[in-house]
Amino acid sequence: MDIRPNHTIYINNINDKVKKEEMKRSLYALFSQFGQIIDIVAMKTMKMRGQAFVVFKELAGATNALRQLQGFPFYNKPMRIQYAKTDSEVIAKVKGTYGDKEKKKEKKKKAQEPATSLIKKPAAGSAAPVHSPTAQVPDNPPNYILFLNNLPEETNEMMLSMLFNQFPGFKEVRLVPGKHDIAFVEFESDTQAGVAKDALQGFRITATCAMKVTYAKK
Repeated sequence: MDIRPNHTIYINNINDKVKKEEMKRSLYALFSQFGQIIDIVAMKTMKMRGQAFVVFKELAGATNALRQLQGFPFYNKPMRIQYAKTDSEVIAKVKGTYGDKEKKKEKKKKAQEPATSLIKKPAAGSAAPVHSPTAQVPDNPPNYILFLNNLPEETNEMMLSMLFNQFPGFKEVRLVPGKHDIAFVEFESDTQAGVAKDALQGFRITATCAMKVTYAKK
């Protein structure tokens, strides 16, 4: 029996050795490129190990994420993704208090974010990241290495690799020891680096930090 599309996707086969908070942050970094995320539920109980639920504000976000990330190697294990059986019932079972809290949270969010509805939904099948309109970031001449700054404190190599390895030519991410807010990403050519730079300019890894992407100085 097919499960009807809805705002919540259910993921299993997740590497259960990953700490819960790190897993939630990495899921957010990976899935938020498809649309606004209202909630991520991941628990480490025996029954819920290796599983998570991601609740999208828009149905299109859930649909695109499911198509694009099916089988994605998340911490070296291919994710299995499907729509949750129902939007809130599954979450309510996991959380116990889902309904009321989420409605209040969403109302608050709507009041705070009148502009989010202006963001165009990605066309079906496209992985267009949702981010702020490209700000004019001063740039260097084209280079196959990108320089990232304004990264949130919890950024890790895995998160950045997941964001950038969807672009052709991706080679590696290099973090700078002792400096959590900057990193370098290497591509095979400056053209390929440019595509990733334009696509992820202003991408929000967390709600408050819009990533700045420029070519690294040669």
